[in-house]
Amino acid sequence: MSEPWFDHPLSREIDTAITAVRKAAGLCRAVQAGIDLGEMQKKDRSPVTVADFGSQAVVCRLLGDEFPADPVIGEEDSRALREPDNEALLDRVTGHVKDVEPDADPQRVCAWIDRGGAKTYAPRFWTLDPIDGTKGFLRGQQYAIALALILDGRVEVALLGCPNLGPALNADRGEGTLCVAVRGAGAWQMPLMSEGPASPLRVSDQADNTRIRFCESVEAAHSSHGDAARIAEALAIAAEPARLDSQAKYAVVARGEAEAYLRLPRDGKYREKIWDHAGGVLVVTEAGGRVTDIRGRDLDFSLGYRLENNSGVIVTNGRVHDAVLKTIDELEIGRF
Repeated sequence: MSEPWFDHPLSREIDTAITAVRKAAGLCRAVQAGIDLGEMQKKDRSPVTVADFGSQAVVCRLLGDEFPADPVIGEEDSRALREPDNEALLDRVTGHVKDVEPDADPQRVCAWIDRGGAKTYAPRFWTLDPIDGTKGFLRGQQYAIALALILDGRVEVALLGCPNLGPALNADRGEGTLCVAVRGAGAWQMPLMSEGPASPLRVSDQADNTRIRFCESVEAAHSSHGDAARIAEALAIAAEPARLDSQAKYAVVARGEAEAYLRLPRDGKYREKIWDHAGGVLVVTEAGGRVTDIRGRDLDFSLGYRLENNSGVIVTNGRVHDAVLKTIDELEIGRF
């Protein structure tokens, strides 16, 4: 059976992105499998550093081969890896990349990573978070490889590769979950680590504010948990929030396991990075949901690597969006 996008004008881009995310996910799973959670020191971030660099190298290599003129706004660059003191780290990264791309060597790996070094807007570009949810990765929990193609300031193709997210929120991870969204065509999920059928994603149809479920970051530093609790109280929400790392939260909303994800600002200065949201935004909106900032403004991806015109991010199934925005305004959240 053909994929739902087989005759789409961007089908080559979609297929290349799927291959890239799947290869990167295989590398990340291999690195994570080597973490001894009982023995790893809290300050030892080397496994996620290896996976982060390796994932970006793999994705950018494939994008560069297929679309050499396309800039990539990614999270990493190779400057630290090139330092003499990090030779052993570069060797580890190269070893994992070589398992996926056999012609890898240290020089090529650094060059592939640096393909993700663009920072400014272009009419056509990709944005990549090679590992979104670094602490989730280190805990053996949720993380995501997030990739999106942006044309003329709009996200047109988006992928979320979630290696530890099963077919249901509390199910065994199995082959992981890959979400794919194409503007105007829909959103689907399928197995990440193997070929499998694509099934459509649809948000929850729950419209009763008191019966919705939030999902939010595990780390309080990423969003204001206190403000989220105030919103839940104001809306008389009884369900405990689902806390998980990364843009996997977008996938959970897109497939109807939660009705809202709140990324509430903690101060008036911070602006979200585009790679933390571009993939998830299209997955949710093509599944029937809605995404804005806390003032109800659409996210603006036309200003480089940050969402300069937006404060916070509100993701919902659409049916409860206005009620959430109204509550945020009434509680004066985000007024610094």
